[in-house]
Amino acid sequence: MDTFVRLTDIVKRFGHAPAALDTVSGSIRGGQITGLVGPDGAGKTTLIRLMTGLMLPDSGTVHVLDLDSRQNPAGIQASIGYMPQRFGLYEDLSVQENLNLYADLRGLPKEDRQAVFHELLTFTDLSRFAGRLAGKLSGGMKQKLGLACALLRKPRLLLLDEPSVGVDPISRRDLWKMVEDLAKQGVSVVWSTAYLDEAEACDCVFLLNQGKLLFTGAPADLTDRIKGRVFKLSGVEGRRRLILAKALDRPNVIDGVLQGEAIRLVMRAEEADGAPLEVASLGGKNAKLMITPPRFEDAFVDLLGGGPSGHSKLAESTKMRKAGDAGAVIEAKDLTKRFGDFTAAKDITFSIPRGEIFGLLGPNGAGKSTTFKMLCGLLKPTGGAGRVAGFDLRRDVAEARNRLGYMAQKFSLYGDLSVSQNLQFFAGVYGLRGDYRRERIALVSEIFSFAPYLEMSAKDLPLGLKQRLALACAVMHEPEALFLDEPTSGVDPITRREFWSHINGLVEKGVTVLVTTHFMDEAEYCDRISLIYRGQSIALGSPDELKARVASVDNSDPTMEDAFIALIKQQDQASLA
Repeated sequence: MDTFVRLTDIVKRFGHAPAALDTVSGSIRGGQITGLVGPDGAGKTTLIRLMTGLMLPDSGTVHVLDLDSRQNPAGIQASIGYMPQRFGLYEDLSVQENLNLYADLRGLPKEDRQAVFHELLTFTDLSRFAGRLAGKLSGGMKQKLGLACALLRKPRLLLLDEPSVGVDPISRRDLWKMVEDLAKQGVSVVWSTAYLDEAEACDCVFLLNQGKLLFTGAPADLTDRIKGRVFKLSGVEGRRRLILAKALDRPNVIDGVLQGEAIRLVMRAEEADGAPLEVASLGGKNAKLMITPPRFEDAFVDLLGGGPSGHSKLAESTKMRKAGDAGAVIEAKDLTKRFGDFTAAKDITFSIPRGEIFGLLGPNGAGKSTTFKMLCGLLKPTGGAGRVAGFDLRRDVAEARNRLGYMAQKFSLYGDLSVSQNLQFFAGVYGLRGDYRRERIALVSEIFSFAPYLEMSAKDLPLGLKQRLALACAVMHEPEALFLDEPTSGVDPITRREFWSHINGLVEKGVTVLVTTHFMDEAEYCDRISLIYRGQSIALGSPDELKARVASVDNSDPTMEDAFIALIKQQDQASLA
């Protein structure tokens, strides 16, 4: 296989900040899918822009298809396909009009266009939507249109900057299938992603963190390093979140997450032989500890030195709420929302007791965000009823909002205000006064290590700190219910674990959590899940119950993603019957 990209000692800085890329070297070969893997801020987008010739390194060299990016950036840009991270098409143009525009920009001969358009619309399954405005497409369909525009003149090298961010599992699989077909045709694909499970589907990965290249090679070469050190603790007795927290406080455990009713643990290399039996005792006399195949994320966390402990100062500082208080904390009864003739959510019904994590899952455009917004008072229902902490969302919106904390999908704080000013503002919004207000601001500032950043504008914070600030503002007033809309999208795995350590601790104190997420492994933290599809709830149960519903001879141990996709396919088949 030919070398399509050669990176030699690349350094790139922006202002006085630490290097966005720090002495990165490597090569990308033809006919492969190469993953640029790492959290937001790792340097992935910077590296892709250097490969396009849109940006030049401060030092080092970039050669793409044997062209030097300093000497011939236009030659590189004429030979590659590039799909930027943010939707770069025109939302007020239709699918076909966007294709026409990009065909003009790419110089596609007019006599070739009909055949190319037909091929790409068929390939991306967008033929039915050629006349629809791009702004009216779902997230997954927008990404498919972006891919089609990047492929108008089939490139030798295709650069995709986080094409699956914010995209549901079904659309992600569709995108991967399309990209795998391109690789079979000899196209070299670079796929940038913060989803570590996607790394396992690549032929080769560049693993980046804070501008440094930590690993390059086949994904299996990294996961093989921790074989025999990853365990699954099943059959546990008692509260699995408490058991996980205790396990994480053991010196021989470097990482752990919930996996349905089971607990996934990674042992230190020097402790992998004798320590597992000691850890298994935490689960009770019937608990079983078995070696399980490692995942790429397990290996990445190990490479970073391990995850955080199970200890949460935030939870410790939160008052205990008794399980029997007020019955169900969040209730939806026949909740319905219409926008004109379109029904976004229909007859959604569930109740969430105190001290439970409840997940809303579904494809883009399925109605889960509409349901979520109705229950936190941001949208008025067309029909049905919703209650939070006993308050009706139609009559008592203000009272209900004072009992809940809300963390939006996109950073929703005030970017031009400093960290300190955001904390002061939201303390006022939630009615905190006097000494209690000062105590809570000081407490969250200490817990989330805000001291060095208090005077920094919120918009200038790294993503992980932005998410910590959003969570701090949401919990300052000790809410009974916490609404989390894709709370950890894009953050590094250590910050994700720290985040869930706080959430698990709060739940043990009786806080009730409603969460939406596209991370299927995060769905495993939920006690129950409602799967929303075409505006209706099509499945309700624990993660293990939903997985059991789709288990088969061919797949006896399905993942949460397998369950998500299979249940939606079953619903489609039932609607056609």
